[in-house]
Amino acid sequence: MNWNEPQIIDIPIAHDQRGNLSVVEGGELIPFDIKRLYYLYDVPGGATRGGHAHRKLQQLIIAASGSFDVVLDDGKKRQKFSLNRSYQGLFIPTMHWREIENFSSGAVCMVLASEHYDVSDYIYDYEDFKREASR
Repeated sequence: MNWNEPQIIDIPIAHDQRGNLSVVEGGELIPFDIKRLYYLYDVPGGATRGGHAHRKLQQLIIAASGSFDVVLDDGKKRQKFSLNRSYQGLFIPTMHWREIENFSSGAVCMVLASEHYDVSDYIYDYEDFKREASR
């Protein structure tokens, strides 16, 4: 896999009559150890989350419930990914501007991150991001 590009990753499913189980292990399915997990929920209709990029953080975003779209921009091209299956995740490498939108009612967006929270890793201004991405 090319870990420099965003991509949908299929998460293995252990099928069982009592319910399915999926596991994500850092350094196995994804190219980083998981240092943080957080999730977004109860997002009001029409709201957009994200609106930033990361200098060194990598992420795997999973629609744990419901659906939403993730729009990614590497400074040259924009891509939209629709997430609606709990057994698929969107891998986001460093230096990709992200916006998460079109949340369905009851959607839960789970994010696995390669780093602990560090405000200095965030780029919140799109023009600053484009300048850094072009270097």
